[in-house]
Amino acid sequence: MIQSMTGYGSFEAVIPSWGKVSVELRSTNHKFLEIILRLPEGSLSMEERIKKAIESRVKRGRVTCNINVSSRRAGAVFVNKPLLKKYISEISGVKKEFKIEGGLDVNTLIHLPGVLALEEGGFSPESIWPELKLCVNGAIKNLERTRVKEGEALRGYLRKQGEELTKELAGIRARLKASLRDKLKGLASDEERASFIKDTDTTEEIDRLAFHIRNLRHKLAKGGAIGKELDFIAQEMQREANTMAAKTFDVSVSAQVLKMKSLIEKTREQAQNVE
Repeated sequence: MIQSMTGYGSFEAVIPSWGKVSVELRSTNHKFLEIILRLPEGSLSMEERIKKAIESRVKRGRVTCNINVSSRRAGAVFVNKPLLKKYISEISGVKKEFKIEGGLDVNTLIHLPGVLALEEGGFSPESIWPELKLCVNGAIKNLERTRVKEGEALRGYLRKQGEELTKELAGIRARLKASLRDKLKGLASDEERASFIKDTDTTEEIDRLAFHIRNLRHKLAKGGAIGKELDFIAQEMQREANTMAAKTFDVSVSAQVLKMKSLIEKTREQAQNVE
């Protein structure tokens, strides 16, 4: 089983001490795993636990997690008076030391970091985490379903690409053999023939391409988190195809190699979507 890096999953539940909770996960292509969290106020302390829950199930992709709470219990406005007193004391000291005129504005003071906050009504992160974890895991499970569905479609496409590449390579091998035979007949000396064979021999490139195609098909059959491996295989195929194109002396073979290069490029584009 392989997974695409593109997917969506959501889950909703009511946490009595908090409200109606909605968890949404969206994932897109990325070289590594990147998690972006958008959490409601007062739940920042649960950030690491949410990340770890996602990391345990998702290996690659950019995952955006949105958690929203509706019908939540209203909290009270809280003024951190001890902190406010420290601010006033420090500011007054600075004003006196540097002989700064003017009074302290209340509007400015209450907007200083940590002075004015909302006191959450009737919940603590520890008390709601077990239920929130169920919501997060539910969203992850639904995300995985869409990623698996997309992954199976990718597997089918890449499998067909592998079959087509095998067919094209066999055609190129046969055509090159015939073209080389015809070309050598027109060369006058053994020295010319030897030099021509040395400059145009693509046996190694063809053999390596055949190996990479077999490896691609093997990885697809194996499944799992194979996206990075597939991308590497496609890169190697591109390298061999480019070298083969540079050595090709027959126009019809060049056209076949160009077609193969196009197939490899499309294969790599889709392989980059695999987790």
